[in-house]
Amino acid sequence: MKALFISGLMLCNLFAYSQHSVTYQSPPPEILDLVDVELAPSVWMDSDREYIVLATRDAYKTIAELSQSELRLAGLRIDPKTNIGSRTSYYTNLRIKKVEDVKGPARSVEGMPDSPRLSNFNWSPDQSKMSFTHTTAEGVELWYLDVKEAKVRRLTEAKVNANLRSVSSWFEDGNALLVKMISKERADLIDTKSTVPTGPTVSSNDGKKAQNRTYQDLLKNPNDEFNFEQLAMSDLVKVSLDGTQESWLGTAMYNSVRFSPDGSYVMVSSIEKPFSYLVPYYRFPSKTNIYKSDGSLVNTLIEVPLIEDLPQGFMARRTGKRDFSWRTDKAASLIYCEALDGGDPKNEVEFRDELFQLDAPFLGDGKSLLKCHNRYYDVNWGEDDFAIAFDYWWNNRNTKSYLFNPSDPDEKPTIISDRSYQDDYSDPGNFVLKRNGFGSKVLATKDGKAFLLGDGHSEKGQFPFLDQFDLKTKETRRVYQSEYTDKVESLNDFDPQKNRLLVRIESPNEYPNYYFRDLAADKLDQLSFFENPFGAIESVDKEVITYKREDGLELSGTLYLPIGYDKEKKEKMPMILWAYPREFKDKTSANQNTKNPNKFTYLYWGSPIYWLTRGYVILDGASFPIVGEGDVEPNDSFRSQLVANAKAAIDAVDQLGYIDRDRVAVGGHSYGAFMVANLLSHCDLFAAGIARSGAYNRTLTPFGFQSEERNYWEAPEVYYEMSPFMHAEKMKTPLLLIHGEADNNSGTYPMQSERYFNALKGLGAQVRLVMLPKESHGYRAKESILHMLWEQDQWLEKYVKNKAILDSN
Repeated sequence: MKALFISGLMLCNLFAYSQHSVTYQSPPPEILDLVDVELAPSVWMDSDREYIVLATRDAYKTIAELSQSELRLAGLRIDPKTNIGSRTSYYTNLRIKKVEDVKGPARSVEGMPDSPRLSNFNWSPDQSKMSFTHTTAEGVELWYLDVKEAKVRRLTEAKVNANLRSVSSWFEDGNALLVKMISKERADLIDTKSTVPTGPTVSSNDGKKAQNRTYQDLLKNPNDEFNFEQLAMSDLVKVSLDGTQESWLGTAMYNSVRFSPDGSYVMVSSIEKPFSYLVPYYRFPSKTNIYKSDGSLVNTLIEVPLIEDLPQGFMARRTGKRDFSWRTDKAASLIYCEALDGGDPKNEVEFRDELFQLDAPFLGDGKSLLKCHNRYYDVNWGEDDFAIAFDYWWNNRNTKSYLFNPSDPDEKPTIISDRSYQDDYSDPGNFVLKRNGFGSKVLATKDGKAFLLGDGHSEKGQFPFLDQFDLKTKETRRVYQSEYTDKVESLNDFDPQKNRLLVRIESPNEYPNYYFRDLAADKLDQLSFFENPFGAIESVDKEVITYKREDGLELSGTLYLPIGYDKEKKEKMPMILWAYPREFKDKTSANQNTKNPNKFTYLYWGSPIYWLTRGYVILDGASFPIVGEGDVEPNDSFRSQLVANAKAAIDAVDQLGYIDRDRVAVGGHSYGAFMVANLLSHCDLFAAGIARSGAYNRTLTPFGFQSEERNYWEAPEVYYEMSPFMHAEKMKTPLLLIHGEADNNSGTYPMQSERYFNALKGLGAQVRLVMLPKESHGYRAKESILHMLWEQDQWLEKYVKNKAILDSN
């Protein structure tokens, strides 16, 4: 007892000072042992399922890596020395296996660079090769992998420009690539930290409404504009596999580069001026040209002006032709869509978008293919006489799919699915695609049938399925449904010709592995043999519990009991509730349970599961629906629904007899952090809270946030009531705030936590603010993550587990 008292006293004194220097700390050994594990490799397979590429990566970066030079420009974060995204995740090793010899050892790839930092992988059209980039201290090189030979070769010096997408694209013959290289015209960058201003930065508006979200890392001044232009400029160079280089196009700010399926044309989009201080680069002016494969210009397809003044709403779109892409079942046919409602969701029309096809020489207007009731989303192309299109509408969560005849637009499309995309129980699944002769993805069919793979969520549990869809009769027949009740079998792909599924099977303590399932022979062949790296928690008690909110809404959560917990004794343990709110437009969808207790228990940097080793019950992914049906918006009753969700969750676990309800903590990240602050301000259900990278003052995001489309001036009472900052005087519960100093997420800029902390501190609340240097919205450096876990552990030990000791003092 004396030792326990001393321990509690130490905890009480842990955070005694307002500001103090803290070096990076590490969590207790039982947590550290679960953090510092080797990850299983990523698995990539060619479409013919002959080879498996195993790509290994490190779980974390180092704080030294995050501390390297970085420019934040127009929504991008760039390492100006190496010319690639400064937050890029890298693979560090490659190995190859033949599918027919999966039980043998993987073959090491020959010729790998020293200290590999690999990214931007891209299959060649015939999938015999993969291109990729390797980032050195000097810059980015282009390499390629010969899959069959398991050898790599460097193709360029460290002069590749990987600051924007489409770094390299394969020519159709697979013998050369079109590569973005650093422009020969690039000037030296301006050191914005040491330049002397020549005048103020001025922005103006001519009276148009420009209601944009609170984007981060935007351009701020002429120096930023200059640096962005220099870093975005590239020359397009044709690089052959023998290393020879040929100039293809001169300098421009090239964005996307897309070959037609037959490789005869290239659609090249470039960023143009003027730039903007309000929106990211992808809403800057742009020009899209069509070239032949030899680089000769065919014509200019479209010039899009700066997009600062869209109508209000998530479904708002600019007017004119948009969403250009190649039709994957044709040699060289473009498709695009246009808004039929002026791009304004407030305009009531029968059809919102129209889909068109434009053939060579790509001039004028295309021929109409289809009109969509909602916003156009995508097309799965089949053959001349059939394709399947998809649309969606945010405001009512509706999505439709259309079977239509691209060759005869007068033939009325058939709506084959019309549902809420939040209704998981009615999800028909995704159509199976295959590579065609062009190496492009089209519908996989056999004998006039297409196929769908579904997750199979239902009231009885999750049972993934394969369905057959008759393109003539429009009838669906179930071909296969997983029957596992102690595992999860995910259906990743289906080969109709071989009648074979590619599946992934896992259980709570069995790491996911890949298999072929031969449906005709009812045979299962294992392809990968990964082992569970989290052995310390493989035997924990895990179940999905269901319970009801006070208004009758069905809720659920995944419940974990501490390691070694005796369910017979039912000792009252502390609990951590971890959640993230989600908005719904109907109670039926909000009622659904899509959690599966048979899924493998992954641990990631932000997981609460680590605290099973510290004696805590965990309710992870607890349902926190916010429902607003009809004309009622979910946020109109946000606070009351939050509290009702939390009370229902605690009541449910308390009734099972596992917890001391006076020792319950609540935690969340991003919008989950916003949830935490609101709960602690408006109820007394919790002993402490952990809020990471949140936003707490909604008036600082006045043109919408999360799923809220109304601006502040349309719904000031909603913005006020939902903002924990406005109710800081009500905070009576200890709150740990954690935030990355370099957060780039819209609306969650670091000032949100800093200002909220100052308000709470000024009002005498028990609060601690931890700002993690160099970290963005998600944390990357191992030092940061270990310290975050240490902070959370100390907070939980002091204010939750040892709450009785704290109260007695």
